[in-house]
Amino acid sequence: MLSPVHYLFNITRKNKYLINIVYDTFAIIVSLYTAIALRIGSLTFHISLAEIATLLVTLSVTIYFFIKLDMYRAILRYMMLPTVEYIFLVISISSLTLAISSFFLHSFIPRSVPFIYFGLAIISLGGPRIVIRTLYYHYYKRQKPNVFIYGAGATGRDLAYALIQGNEYHPAILLDDDVNKDGQIMFGIKVYHSSKFDNLRLLYQPVKLLLAINNINKGKRLRLVEKLSHWPIEVQSVPSVEDIATGRAIATEVKDLDVADLLGRTPVDPDKELLKKNITGKNVMVTGAGGSIGSELCRQILTQNPSILVLFELNEYNLYSTDQELRVVKNSLKLNTKIVAALGSVQKENRLIKLMSSHNIETIYHAAAYKHVPLVEENIIEGIQNNVFGTLSCANAAIATKVQNFTFISTDKAVRPTNIMGASKRMAELVLQTLSDKKTSTIFTMVRFGNVLGSSGSVVPLFKRQIRQGGPVTVTHPDITRYFMLISEAAQLVIQAGAMGNNGQVFVLDMGEPIKILDLAKRMINLMGMNEYIDDNNEDGDIEISFTGLRTGEKLYEELLIGSNVEGTKHKKILTALEDKLSFKKMVNLLEKLDNCCHTFDIECIKQILLEAPTGYQPKK
Repeated sequence: MLSPVHYLFNITRKNKYLINIVYDTFAIIVSLYTAIALRIGSLTFHISLAEIATLLVTLSVTIYFFIKLDMYRAILRYMMLPTVEYIFLVISISSLTLAISSFFLHSFIPRSVPFIYFGLAIISLGGPRIVIRTLYYHYYKRQKPNVFIYGAGATGRDLAYALIQGNEYHPAILLDDDVNKDGQIMFGIKVYHSSKFDNLRLLYQPVKLLLAINNINKGKRLRLVEKLSHWPIEVQSVPSVEDIATGRAIATEVKDLDVADLLGRTPVDPDKELLKKNITGKNVMVTGAGGSIGSELCRQILTQNPSILVLFELNEYNLYSTDQELRVVKNSLKLNTKIVAALGSVQKENRLIKLMSSHNIETIYHAAAYKHVPLVEENIIEGIQNNVFGTLSCANAAIATKVQNFTFISTDKAVRPTNIMGASKRMAELVLQTLSDKKTSTIFTMVRFGNVLGSSGSVVPLFKRQIRQGGPVTVTHPDITRYFMLISEAAQLVIQAGAMGNNGQVFVLDMGEPIKILDLAKRMINLMGMNEYIDDNNEDGDIEISFTGLRTGEKLYEELLIGSNVEGTKHKKILTALEDKLSFKKMVNLLEKLDNCCHTFDIECIKQILLEAPTGYQPKK
């Protein structure tokens, strides 16, 4: 059975509006009557038309200002300090109106009555609103699960205020590392030093910890997340102050920690001049624009204000989604860039030539590829046709239309590949290196990097889904390691590398130290408020980590360099590698054989060619 309090808070908005006006009218009349009665010391006194006229004027002005200040639109349960200030202001105006109208209308109202009326009206008009707000807070906070807020700064205060008024969580306490804030009260919520977390957790039993600190440098944030990963509670974060201020997010929009926090490394700020060099004011095209890497490249490119940005993509839905997102960004940044959404396959050279020539393309970022190792291993012919011959068609079209810069997105799996996907990407690198030896106006550069957190196929969304489902979290091998990079950082470095390139150069992104996948899984489980267990000896674990074994063509660890011939560049995170290449004649013969094998569906022939070519292909037995 629903309580009277529940009925009170669920009356329709129109009825609440009418009830408020009727009550305020009654309260004003009673307040004025009581003020006069107290002043003359009698409950009965003569009332003439002058007194009635004074009452009507005072009543009309008061209700008018309540309406003008949207007091009847304000929801009482959410009433906070600004609303109380408005009540004080309106009652002051009401008292002043009473004094002036009684003077000009010659009504029998002593001069001290407006002052008495002011005090009574504050009680009768403001009191019930405060009572209802208090009732709501204490009634509904019992219905909401407790959360802790980490950070008693501006972001934490905004979050606490928003949560108090919302229906989802009750902010039980604020935690902070600053000892000077210990014991402070914010919106009725006490601030405690973070060292008291264990005792407070047992007392309040929060369902999660909301990280509300955005004004510290990236290094400090990473150290903080590392500390929180050992606390037995799910950790989520709130949007940055900038996102909240620009309307991209709201204060209560809590979410899982950013992949940057999971990665445990600090991204390097980009060189702005390199970002602009091949983009600003130029006509740019991105192949595979609807993919995770391609779409991020488009986002980064658009912020550099190209004249034209052509999105080339085979998947209709992905192209539509990217196009719509970029148009919103374009409008918000007030850019003049012409965005062109073009459907098509990179294997259609005539389509590419027509598109590049009609838009006078100057810079190309070639991100179109099949990249999922197990899928390409099961679809070898399609993988070779798209990754090798698609790259060849795109490069030939660029040469034919005199494109100035062509940047190819490669992968660490192209280094001594053990799978078809990696071998196809290495083969594509060889094709571009060979074409770079021809005297053309197009500069070909290749950028090689490892796994990107946030891309399709990344382990992070997979692990999150598995943890939310109660496990198990699947890791192929306890010792498997991978290089990881943020998708935004990878896109920026690709653009910068392409701006530095000499023809035929292979760039390698410094991705820091490789990360053990098992450690990443444990970190994510802990930050989602649970413990991991790997075998039956750990009975306190919540989520099982299961080892499934290496997949076909999968390496235990990845490499970024084929040889030791590596040099630095002017960007500390971008290296350049000197590697073997084929002559043009040998490459033409090899591609003819590979093409014939694809057309005859001869998979063994394809594998043999990849073995004989300088790809370094070493399939696992």
